[in-house]
Amino acid sequence: MPMPLRLRVIACVALVSLAPLSGALAQNDTPPVPAVASAHPAATAAGMEVLDAGGNAFDAAVAVTAALAVVEPQSSGLGGGGFWLLHDAAQGRDVMIDGREEAPGAASHDMYLDDEGHFVQHLSRNGALAAGIPGEPAALAHIAERYGKLDLATTLAPAIRLARDGFKINSHMHRLAQYRQDELAKHPASAALFLGDNGKPLAAGTRLKQPDLATTLEAIAKHGRDGFYDGDVARQLVEAVRSAGGIWSRQDLADYDVVEREPVRGTYRTPDGEYQIVSAAPPSSGGAVLIEALNILEGFDWGALDDVQRRHVTIEAMRRAYRDRAVYLGDPDFVDMPIARLTDKNYAAGLRVGIRSDRATASNELAGVSADHANGHHTTHFSVIDAEGNRVAATLSVNFPFGSGLVAAGTGVVLNDEMDDFSAKPLAPNGYGLVGSEANAIAPGKRPLSSMTPTFVVGDDREIALGTPGGSRITTMVLLGVLDFTHRGDAESVVGKPRYHHQYLPDHVEYEPGALSPETLAGLKKLGHKFEKVNRHYGDMHTVIWNKADGTMDAASDPRGIGCAAIGDQAPVCEHESRDKEVTTSE
Repeated sequence: MPMPLRLRVIACVALVSLAPLSGALAQNDTPPVPAVASAHPAATAAGMEVLDAGGNAFDAAVAVTAALAVVEPQSSGLGGGGFWLLHDAAQGRDVMIDGREEAPGAASHDMYLDDEGHFVQHLSRNGALAAGIPGEPAALAHIAERYGKLDLATTLAPAIRLARDGFKINSHMHRLAQYRQDELAKHPASAALFLGDNGKPLAAGTRLKQPDLATTLEAIAKHGRDGFYDGDVARQLVEAVRSAGGIWSRQDLADYDVVEREPVRGTYRTPDGEYQIVSAAPPSSGGAVLIEALNILEGFDWGALDDVQRRHVTIEAMRRAYRDRAVYLGDPDFVDMPIARLTDKNYAAGLRVGIRSDRATASNELAGVSADHANGHHTTHFSVIDAEGNRVAATLSVNFPFGSGLVAAGTGVVLNDEMDDFSAKPLAPNGYGLVGSEANAIAPGKRPLSSMTPTFVVGDDREIALGTPGGSRITTMVLLGVLDFTHRGDAESVVGKPRYHHQYLPDHVEYEPGALSPETLAGLKKLGHKFEKVNRHYGDMHTVIWNKADGTMDAASDPRGIGCAAIGDQAPVCEHESRDKEVTTSE
């Protein structure tokens, strides 16, 4: 029988209570003005409403998370999970709330392989068998109980209103529903919610009401964690999954715990000074990959490099960090990982030696990923800073757009397909082309490796909370954002930065329209880099910057999306309908 929530939490907190200080309010710091940046205007408004009601950044995080679950069902929700990176200013402590999904107890190592050992991709991506046990509801209850000032009835109220009263579907949600139309149509509750009488996705501008989801949120508001993982909601979830061919049990839900983890830490030095990097820990790969890449790049004289060379060394750093991701990283409760070595500057110096200025490194020239290594699409992000200096960077997901495509009847909950983030077979690419080893193999109760990279960067005079969705490209987008910020970019520059990406395998650079000039592209090709243009803009970054000397705030939402940034009493700055985005962008 699982321990009571409070006792389980205390056991975890003891592991992180001595975390180093990062950005606590100093005597000469001017307190910040509360600010929220998220992927949807209604979610940003929910966060500001809770801050205005006397809540702190953690209360706002609960409100924003729940509101996004309502207005972005294609991106995140109660049927998914995520990572909430928190900075508690009063204690000067950083902690990562791991609300990642877990493999069900009946999951097995080869569950997505056929009789001949071939990976059957659709089984891990569509339908009930693709769904892991959700973590988001437990994380909401945990954050509210341990860090918030307000009760769940108050912080979930905006989301409950949105679910009952409805909101207008935007064109981006409509396009993603078109992309997943066939899978949504297979499940009666999904079709009833997101498809019209003609079997087509609801048109942009249609008001979507979700009374079942409102009822589920009300159960969480009243009963906390048990409102989801026990009682009627839990029964309906398990019945829906098992009737659709899945393997969940009531015990799987009862056993789910959030875990508090020590973030991954590093530093990055520029001519202007040194910055602390605080980022997501495993089972996210984001922090380790980000810091390894930054450590490699720190050894180059950035100011002396031209545009081609800057991008060349950045691509090479990405290549090496993603190679290590594939080899070493997984769920820390199942796998021993050399995080200290991967984030060590001496290790990065050794990798840097192998980067030549006159040619690209072919990925097959690096040490390969062993199939038996023994180290053991859509997502969303928001950032919050409050007047006390507390901050949150949170990245949430159901994986593919609309997750598994399965809505659990009677609950309004869209179930994730995060099981695809495991390595179903060593070296078999997942839905985003990422390969892995036994470190990320499927096991009951294990959490799949993620690319989500919520991050804080703290300097002497300013600090930032940032992150983005974007599948395997998440960490490289955050890397480019961190490089821009540490070289004095503002919030608008950070979120608007043109994007390019390398992930070790496949061995090519992906880039969005306008990211590389013809001259830069030609120069990189001359060095031997191979390219694949992404025909749509990708990612949806949201950031808040605090200028500590005068307390001024700078917040921005990605121009690629429809998000909204709000600072104190100022009028929110919201993006218009997004440009065409890559519909397969996901966790």
